[in-house]
Amino acid sequence: MVVELLPGVALVGYLLATGMLLSRLVHPQGPNYKLMFSAALLAIVCHMLFLADSIFADAGQNFSLLNVISLVCWLISTAITITALRTPTVLLLPIVYGFSALTQLAVLVLPAEVQMQHFEQSPILLMHIIVAFVAYTLLIVATLHSLQVNYISKKLKQKDFMLGNQFLPPLLQVEQLQFRVLLLGTLLLGLTLFSGAAFTDNWLDAQNLHKNILSSAAFLVFVLLLWGHAQLGWRGRLAIALTFTGSILLTLAYFGSRFVREVMLDRLG
Repeated sequence: MVVELLPGVALVGYLLATGMLLSRLVHPQGPNYKLMFSAALLAIVCHMLFLADSIFADAGQNFSLLNVISLVCWLISTAITITALRTPTVLLLPIVYGFSALTQLAVLVLPAEVQMQHFEQSPILLMHIIVAFVAYTLLIVATLHSLQVNYISKKLKQKDFMLGNQFLPPLLQVEQLQFRVLLLGTLLLGLTLFSGAAFTDNWLDAQNLHKNILSSAAFLVFVLLLWGHAQLGWRGRLAIALTFTGSILLTLAYFGSRFVREVMLDRLG
């Protein structure tokens, strides 16, 4: 009974944290970070506890589409929150917490589905999946940082120093963080592709082919961006366009086919 209340508590926590940030963006003293982080921490912990109960069962691991999306949102929320403890990310937190709130609402509203897996029987496959999740999380975090870089850059060019902008981090600091996270995520994505090709028997099967092609395309886009940034100084709109292109390709690879198969075709059937 207590477990069933966790998504509702997490939803309220995410909404409170988002509201505290948005309502005080232009306040002279800025957001009340202690209250905001308290609400966010409550939401993240409740989110984690419900995920653990939903995914891990005696019969295996329930990696339904909704559970996977919720897990990714939890990873991103946790990563951005940890980053925010050292670097101001006032622009990103409402976006991240807002999406996490939507996943908790979906958990409360949509019927629970079961897609049982047995990863304990294949440790290599389990490690492959963990690395893939971490890689995707890091690359989405890098994409979010690119939004912040673009916003700060525009404000600096416009010489806009209105209230709220004073709480933004230095442009160079955010850009460096963006490309460090992007580099780590790209390396892990490359490791995921290598391990999948080397240790997965059905890597070239029709059901996995499109996913591997899109993931490989995303990997090449990120490698191109990292090379262009290091060698040619690519940044700004070009860097943002390439980052979003890679992230969209990777999202389609990770979730596109499952959404079509488990949601659209299931509804039509």
